[in-house]
Amino acid sequence: MLNSKQRAHLRSLANTEHPLIQVGKAGVVDTLIKQVDDALTARELIKIRVLPNSGQERDLIADQLAQAVKAEIVQKIGNNFVLWRRNLREPKILLP
Repeated sequence: MLNSKQRAHLRSLANTEHPLIQVGKAGVVDTLIKQVDDALTARELIKIRVLPNSGQERDLIADQLAQAVKAEIVQKIGNNFVLWRRNLREPKILLP
């Protein structure tokens, strides 16, 4: 569980990032979960955009993906949200 200082640090890192993954009308499917899982393993912190044609709420998609890949939601803003999951083998982001 992240504390407020760690969450703020991760938000500042994600601020300059562009969305790596986009969720379209297919919604949360197995291939999307695999993509998010692989991206979190490689980067630890990713930004995801929910496209307007997805037909689902950003909050619902964020919660489903976070639960599916065992990640934490760092931030939800506009149509985007940020997920973080520590890579236990090769940590890339040092938290305060």
